[in-house]
Amino acid sequence: MTHSERHLVERIGWLRAAVLGANDGIVSTSSLIVGVAAAATGKTEVLLAGVAGLVAGAMSMAAGEFVSVSSQADTEQADLDRERTELAAQPEFEHAELASIYRARGLDEETADIVAKQLMAADPLAAHARDELSITQTTTARPIQAALTSAATFTAGAAIPLAVAWIAPVGRTMLLSVSGLSLVALGILGAIGAKTGGAPVVKATFRVAFWGAFAMALTAGIGKLVGTSV
Repeated sequence: MTHSERHLVERIGWLRAAVLGANDGIVSTSSLIVGVAAAATGKTEVLLAGVAGLVAGAMSMAAGEFVSVSSQADTEQADLDRERTELAAQPEFEHAELASIYRARGLDEETADIVAKQLMAADPLAAHARDELSITQTTTARPIQAALTSAATFTAGAAIPLAVAWIAPVGRTMLLSVSGLSLVALGILGAIGAKTGGAPVVKATFRVAFWGAFAMALTAGIGKLVGTSV
């Protein structure tokens, strides 16, 4: 009898980018709106700042994720190319190296040698990528996926405080509405991210909400200070 298994680590490629994008979208856009609104600016200026922050943030997240994950992918590819060259030039040494890895994990010398020989006969590069370099199909870098996920989730997150700012009147009502609903959204996001990744829900929810509140309080204070002095 067989059964299918789907491990949580398989989600790590897009989950990290999704949580980061949505979290940044809520925090940065709500902080921007709160900061501008605290300066007693008109509603048009607040909304313009929010839309500009949404567009700029989404593009920045996409570009940043693509560049950083591309760098990771380039490093992985360089390691694989080097390993491919070493396998062609020194197959005996590479076999001994792989066997030593299995011995370090608990196999006896004979079994480790047999396992290394069979795996290298099937796909030597895949064996060394997985067991020597820790590169697998599940965790390998995917720049385009990370970039698109970050941009989309940033936009979705940023739309929440922007929609509240559109409805609420400028002043104390807008500050409280944007801050309150953004914190609720951050708490929900933290819980969803933790649940999806199999992490403790309460800890993740508190962590996300705390830093979101800190960012909004800081920008509101700066906006109030600048608005008063100007």
